[in-house]
Amino acid sequence: MVNKAINWLGRKMPKMPEREEMARNKYLAPIAHRFLRSELWRFTRRSVPRGVALGVFAGFIIPVGQIFLAAFLALPARANVPVAALITFVTNPFTLPFWLLVANKVGQFTLKIDPSAMGSAKTALEQGWWAEFGWWLQTAGVTAFGFVVLSVVGAAIGYLLSSFLWRFVVAHRWGRRPWRRRRLHAPE
Repeated sequence: MVNKAINWLGRKMPKMPEREEMARNKYLAPIAHRFLRSELWRFTRRSVPRGVALGVFAGFIIPVGQIFLAAFLALPARANVPVAALITFVTNPFTLPFWLLVANKVGQFTLKIDPSAMGSAKTALEQGWWAEFGWWLQTAGVTAFGFVVLSVVGAAIGYLLSSFLWRFVVAHRWGRRPWRRRRLHAPE
């Protein structure tokens, strides 16, 4: 049963495009020589955290076309393109309601909006044809600001976490090498 579910999900999930597929894409032809450089596709200690940061930033800053934004931002930043594109899936149609709520709360906390402090703007929004849109405009503005805060703070946290995780994994692998173990535990 589990294998059937995994196979079904595997067919439904979009696969990450390969370098060769991107080279054949007619829309990427003008920038293919820059986009397909090998350093943008290698997993290094500097390119992976940059890719994570750009992916988180692009994932929160715009809801549509975030993969393309992350990929194009990866060019000048020399970040890992597949990681940047993959991390943008932190915001997807299934998690968007959760992130909308979080962004609204972050925006309210950051801006500290008090409805009684709005004064004449609040009365203008409550009268006339704006009356139906007043609540929505206020909520949308606060939520949009919350997404900006989430994108900047999330990118910084993602960069730091992935950098520390990369260093930890590499240090752990170096410690497990056979020649290193023999040298550390050799009798003197």
